Amino acid sequence: MSNQLILLSLNRPKLIYVALLVITLVSGLLMLNIQVDTDPENMLPQSEPARIFHNDVKKEFLLSDMLVVGIKVNQSESIFNQQSLADVKLLTDFILTLQGVKQIDVNSLSVIDNISQKEPGSIRFEWMMPEKPQSTEDVTRIESAVERLPFVIDSLVSGDKKAATIYVPVLDKNQSYQIANQIRDYIAQLSKSNTYYITGLPVAEDTFGVEMFVQMGISAPLAALVIYLLMLYFFRSPTLVAAPMIIAMSTVIIIMGLMIGAGFTVHIMSSMIPIFLMPIAVVDSVHIMSEFADNFRPGTERRGVIKQVVAHLFKPMLFTSVTSAVGFYSLILTPIPPVQIFGFFVGSGILLAFLLTILFIPAYVISINENRLYKMQQKLHEIQSLSQRTGQDDSENTLLQKVGRFSQLHKKLIIFGASLMVLFSVVGIQQIIINDNPVRWFKADHEIRVADSVLNQHFAGTYDAHLVFQLKNQSELISAWQKESTILVNNIGLSASQTSRLNQKITESTSTQDIVAASILLDDLLFDAESFSQEAADAMTALSEQTIASLNVFLQPEVLHYIERLQQHIVEMDKIGKSNSVVDLVKTVNRDLVSGQQKDYRIPDSANGVSQTLLQFQSSHRPQDLWHFVTPDYTKALVWIQMTSGDNQDMSLVIQQIEQYIQQHPLPQNISFQWAGKAYLNLVWQEKMVAGMMESLLSAFVIVFIMMAVLFRSVLWGLLAMLPLTITILLMYGIIGWSGKYYDMPIAVLSALTLGLSVDFAIHFIERFRATLKQQQDWQKTIVKMYQEPANAISRNALVIALGFTPLLLAPLVPYITVGAFLAAIMLISALVTIVVLPACMLMLKRFLQN
Repeated sequence: MSNQLILLSLNRPKLIYVALLVITLVSGLLMLNIQVDTDPENMLPQSEPARIFHNDVKKEFLLSDMLVVGIKVNQSESIFNQQSLADVKLLTDFILTLQGVKQIDVNSLSVIDNISQKEPGSIRFEWMMPEKPQSTEDVTRIESAVERLPFVIDSLVSGDKKAATIYVPVLDKNQSYQIANQIRDYIAQLSKSNTYYITGLPVAEDTFGVEMFVQMGISAPLAALVIYLLMLYFFRSPTLVAAPMIIAMSTVIIIMGLMIGAGFTVHIMSSMIPIFLMPIAVVDSVHIMSEFADNFRPGTERRGVIKQVVAHLFKPMLFTSVTSAVGFYSLILTPIPPVQIFGFFVGSGILLAFLLTILFIPAYVISINENRLYKMQQKLHEIQSLSQRTGQDDSENTLLQKVGRFSQLHKKLIIFGASLMVLFSVVGIQQIIINDNPVRWFKADHEIRVADSVLNQHFAGTYDAHLVFQLKNQSELISAWQKESTILVNNIGLSASQTSRLNQKITESTSTQDIVAASILLDDLLFDAESFSQEAADAMTALSEQTIASLNVFLQPEVLHYIERLQQHIVEMDKIGKSNSVVDLVKTVNRDLVSGQQKDYRIPDSANGVSQTLLQFQSSHRPQDLWHFVTPDYTKALVWIQMTSGDNQDMSLVIQQIEQYIQQHPLPQNISFQWAGKAYLNLVWQEKMVAGMMESLLSAFVIVFIMMAVLFRSVLWGLLAMLPLTITILLMYGIIGWSGKYYDMPIAVLSALTLGLSVDFAIHFIERFRATLKQQQDWQKTIVKMYQEPANAISRNALVIALGFTPLLLAPLVPYITVGAFLAAIMLISALVTIVVLPACMLMLKRFLQN
């Protein structure tokens, strides 16, 4: 097969050029359909139960994704001054005009009700700030009113009165960036007496998508430039170096085009595909060009040289490409769709780059003008001769030869040092902290990070989690009502058609509203009936009322008291600023309904009393706010938890502490609870990703080891080939643990790249060593030769890949910086282990390897 591919390349170079050009152009056109997606919710499959429940909760409780606009006073002692409140009013009015904003749920001082007592037994609902305050008296009135509303303090106004917020619900979170920019433009027209901040997970995610798209257009070309300059330094021929650059660019365009053409969106993971493939795609080309440059001499027939070189390198290049691809294909085992897509297309890109290298490089080399090849060779020889004449010790080859001698002379010391390094790494791995937060994807000085920090200092928190309570036996209660009701209806004495109509209504009932509708229908039928059994009708009415009371569980005082106690426990926990529920509305309305005094800020003693407070609230300007905390049938209730941190570690601790409280203080009978909210979803996908990454890493590790054993037809050689991979993975994750760097999404993905690339160097080293040993029949001479062209090619590849990722260090997005830094380190460490530790181990095991 290898000979057929090489002959195709050498005999039909124009066909190779045309085919590559056409495929690349078509793929480039497919990229025009690009769609960017940075929603962490999509880290979970649509069938994920936690995601389904979260979206059901949003629908049932009429919840929306929120932008948070903060207004912090600059000089005045309090946000309660005429100018700042006027700015809040003006900005709120502007936000209400924006398309994409759910106006009815915008929340700020100017669009909430001031709840007060009109007279005993009667409530007054008035707009808190219907217009800009005209005097200090207006300001004082607003401040006093705010102090009486617990659900406003630390939500819309900070407890220290230094800041206010506007909550901006969006109809589509993908419009968050656009809406935020419109708000920023308007803010520029307001007074300079306040500082403004915009944050919230939707705008953070959408902003990341915009900046990610920009970063794609910057990092990939920069990586290409760095790689080009490096290879130009190594090979001194712009013409020759153009070949691997063509392969790299074509690989990236084809793979991205296929991915986008297949309908996949560009997520944070897949946005890194170009920067991953760019350096990896030139690896095989560097090996070929390195050996070609060493073997080609003026007067030799280049066709024969390139054919011999490619044939010689085909097997190790094939296995390194396959093992690298396996490392990325292993990501398909994770339960995270964007990671699966990333793994599949990077793995496919590696195999494509190998195929293009085999087909394109020979065709390109035989098409180059011979004079250019001679000039390249002349430059390389001049540099080598100059180094030898001047006795320079810092040349590439001389340095590598010194490394080789060191590895031979101090093999025991090297192995002892490597063992200490492994021990150091194992201890560090045990200290790894798994954590992530989309807001941390930005640098600390990014405006979103700054806004997040400032607002979480002054307010209860910009991150939310939802604790959802629901009646467990709703269907059983309704079924029992249906069964008993059918018996009673048949005994009421209505006509056959009336009885059939009422029974059909009862049979179709599935909710409290349906039972109420059936009761209304019964009253209508009784009004038209000529005669009926009053006793049976009364029994039917009593049964319905009793069932409705049982279903309306979140009108029952004892249940609300439980939620009240739970909320009191919640606010005492670290990282939680506040919680809100229907209990807060009930107590606020009850206070002003009874006496207006704080002693009546409590839950009424009866379900009828609770119901009365909620009926009163529904006459306010914002009756829909009630349904954010309970469903209209009162079978479900939601506690909105505001957190000052969106870190998964903190969310996990909150869950643990609340569930421990519930275990120690059992819920009222027939009530269950479940979690929802963005902070919770982030925790779910992070945990699934970590478990999935571990599974994929172990699976791929075993597969790669089997491949190594098969390739070298020896378990011992296979184990040696895994040495650089094993040490590199352990050391990198050990450093992460010791440094305190969180194990987040980018770090997790690095395991696949480490597995895929670290073993490449070992394959080339061992394969070339065994081939050279077969020729030389002498270990000492073989080792010396290994530190010439083979080690030279490995070091070049390590530098090309490592430095190829350095443009990511200049990115404004933390995941890109993390990937750039750690990948550069991975390449350098794995190359060093390959040319220092691996030979030392081989020499120690010499007598076993000779058998």
